Amino acid sequence: MEKIRINKYLAMCGLGSRRKVEKLILDGRVKINEKVVKDLSVKVNPEVDIVKVDNKIIKPVKKKVYYILYKPRGYLTQLGKDKFGRKTLSDLLKELKIKEKVFPVGRLDYDSEGLLILTNDGNFAYKYSHPKFEIKKEYLVTVKGIVDNKTLEKMKKGANLEDGFFKPDKVILLKVDKDKNTSVLKFIIHSGKKRILRRYCKHFGYKVIRLLRTKMGKLSLGNLKPGEIIKVDLSKEFKV
Repeated sequence: MEKIRINKYLAMCGLGSRRKVEKLILDGRVKINEKVVKDLSVKVNPEVDIVKVDNKIIKPVKKKVYYILYKPRGYLTQLGKDKFGRKTLSDLLKELKIKEKVFPVGRLDYDSEGLLILTNDGNFAYKYSHPKFEIKKEYLVTVKGIVDNKTLEKMKKGANLEDGFFKPDKVILLKVDKDKNTSVLKFIIHSGKKRILRRYCKHFGYKVIRLLRTKMGKLSLGNLKPGEIIKVDLSKEFKV
């Protein structure tokens, strides 16, 4: 077997996307034949070399799995325990009796809900989370206040936030409820910046009261309800 880069190999072992496993390497948690490696360009021969992460031997996953989850509000998109005692993705997976070792592709805030992809396929996760692939994501955002046409046009043009200029791919005003003093907007974006839509709406004077992700690329939430999960077959569709 030909040698492959260490970050790609770790992703094949189901440890996360290539960006995530690169941090494992740079943090000095990876060994090849008992020698710590921090060089991302190092290659390994899976048939000969022994690769360890945190002193545990790792090998490529035998079967790749993919799930679409409706993440409810009130869960952190992280595995393991939260130091403040909040519920995490691990708690939800345990409740759903998912036994495979999977990780999330991207993230959703604690107070956000909707589509979250889970997999053990690091290459797939890399494609669906790396900015260079510009995977478009669709959100339904409910804000406090009435969004008028003048503000909507400004939203379409983009704005400078604290971490740089941001412009949505598309913004559509879906609904205005004058009795409840709320507006519902559909955003299509490809940015992966943290809390970007909440910060963007705040820039225009609107507080987000509900944020629901409905699509990522070709994958959609469908008819799933909060806390529901389905397994899907994506093995032949998305290759990096």
